[in-house]
Amino acid sequence: MANISLKNIRKVYPPDVTAVDGFNLEIEDRRFVVLVGPSGCGKTTVLRMIAGLEEITGGELRIGGQLMNEVPPKNRDIAMVFQNYALYPHMTVFKNMSFSLELRKVPKAEIKRRVEEAARILDIERLLHRKPKALSGGQRQRVALGRAMVREPAVFLLDEPLSNLDAKLRASMRTELIKLHRRLETTFVYVTHDQTEAMTMGELIVVMKDGFIQQIDTPQNLYDRPCNAFVAGFIGNPQMNFMNGVLERDERGFHMAFAKDRIYFPKERQGGWMEAYSGKPVKLGVRPEDIYDDEASLDKYGDAVINAHVEVSELMGSEVYLYLEREGMNLTARVGPGTTSRTGDKVKVAIDMGKAHLFDPENENALSDRQGKDD
Repeated sequence: MANISLKNIRKVYPPDVTAVDGFNLEIEDRRFVVLVGPSGCGKTTVLRMIAGLEEITGGELRIGGQLMNEVPPKNRDIAMVFQNYALYPHMTVFKNMSFSLELRKVPKAEIKRRVEEAARILDIERLLHRKPKALSGGQRQRVALGRAMVREPAVFLLDEPLSNLDAKLRASMRTELIKLHRRLETTFVYVTHDQTEAMTMGELIVVMKDGFIQQIDTPQNLYDRPCNAFVAGFIGNPQMNFMNGVLERDERGFHMAFAKDRIYFPKERQGGWMEAYSGKPVKLGVRPEDIYDDEASLDKYGDAVINAHVEVSELMGSEVYLYLEREGMNLTARVGPGTTSRTGDKVKVAIDMGKAHLFDPENENALSDRQGKDD
């Protein structure tokens, strides 16, 4: 069993720099878990503590139920894939993949079997006699994965392994890693700052900021039910729009009041949970795909229409990004390719307030019923 348990994990660097604090996570056997967050949030530090490459200042780390705090890396039954591949330039691909097994005195026949099997799975059989300098970035990454695979570890640790690849290759390698995980049926812990990688690959995602866990959830729940404004803004591309206003109530119901606009929540979204915030400043969060400029949507969401100026219109092929400005507020809308809105136009846009989120403007915690406040 390769379940991993981290309880109250802390990492403090001299003289008194806390990189990770109060980190609690249970990873079930064979899961694909992604740690995601901006640079400096502590995600790589957590990975290196699991690997044994960083000492743990406080807390308990267990792998397969065994306490690992003081166990050296070589005895943890883990394999790590690094961002820079870390291949030996003077060795062939075969030698790079077999080297760790040779150090362990694994029989030559077994080494050959493992290397050839890993090479077949990764489609690098024809490269076994080349050296790293003769390989492309994607091929080097496959060799690094193969070197980890031949050890047949209980846990794979991957530290931003795709960050050095171009966009097209990154997309294809994401697919390959998902298929590899399913084939190996091994626990994967993957670190990235790219939320697209996290959303497309992770079965469970851990969002981090400043050394603390912000939210642990499935990709869809992170997107639909972010626990705070940081998670809401970090997950999703383009990122969520945020607007500061006041939550008010009149004879038509609850609405957001801005300088010159009133946009109403649909009846099914309104509830007693809103009473506590009525008349108070709140932060409204709206995803770009929930802002529309077509006539049908303007009619459908007629109680939540605002006037805006199109500062920039970007054609992305299957969709168009509209960068809007309204009374000092900047919004991004993701609309269909049939839009007639162009740079410089004055337009009306409708907001689907049924999918909007509300956050406390001070602590930025979620207030909306979508986070279960009034379930």
